[in-house]
Amino acid sequence: MSFGRLLTAMVTPFQNTGEIDYDATTQLVEHLLATGTDALVVGGTTGEAPTLSHEEKLQFFRHVKEVVKNRVPVIAGTGSNDTRASIQLTQEVEELGVDGVMLVTPYYNKPSQAGIIQHVTAIAQATKLPIMLYNIPGRTGTNMTVDTIVTLSTIPNVVAVKEASGDLTQMGEILARTASDFVVYSGDDKLTLPLLAIGGEGVVSVASHLIGEPMQQMIQRYLMGEVKEAAQLHQQLLHQFEALFIYPNPVPVKALLAEYGLPVGSVRLPLVPLTEEERVNLLNRWKQ
Repeated sequence: MSFGRLLTAMVTPFQNTGEIDYDATTQLVEHLLATGTDALVVGGTTGEAPTLSHEEKLQFFRHVKEVVKNRVPVIAGTGSNDTRASIQLTQEVEELGVDGVMLVTPYYNKPSQAGIIQHVTAIAQATKLPIMLYNIPGRTGTNMTVDTIVTLSTIPNVVAVKEASGDLTQMGEILARTASDFVVYSGDDKLTLPLLAIGGEGVVSVASHLIGEPMQQMIQRYLMGEVKEAAQLHQQLLHQFEALFIYPNPVPVKALLAEYGLPVGSVRLPLVPLTEEERVNLLNRWKQ
């Protein structure tokens, strides 16, 4: 099941007080929908999910869903390293009317592959919502293996995976061994085009906050068979993809949104805003 080609892993806007800024959220959602985003992934890594309380997540998801008004799918990040808590949040967001949930590999407690399978299975059995798996071993400490993803893909409502391992071989094996209606998204902007070339669906993007239109153009050029033109766009955007991750995500993307007239506030501790030197370095890297 596809949620679209260009999905945005949306930041969570904050006020100067540190509370969620719902006016800025409305503005951001409208900006994203106007610049090529096919679906919103809310409350993930880029949304600083670990620092959002349970109630904040529910209120934030509700607000985004109300602003979107069914124009695009809204996918809520409900996974954690606590299976019971993940089930509770998933069931609550299902009542809010979101279009799907994203389940990150449980972090810190580093479960075995059997534990990951039981974790996802328990959540899947507790909801009717479509589920996107989220494999990001660089942050969770555990890689969701190809065998595990293939096993989980046989659960009827597990329909996709956001693969942020950075391993194209792993992504290719997943594509080769899962059903044709199970879709693979890149979790890395710079691998969008390479993944499309081996049969992937698209990307859950950070860069689309700022360059959604050329990214969507790159994707559509490839799908229309204009491979050389798509490759040229990829090459032009590559330094911007890289620039967004020279400091911890989502600090750079929030800083750049402010520079381009769409302020979404700062980040919550333990993340810290850029120093002036870092801000200048980011802008130079972004504009080079």
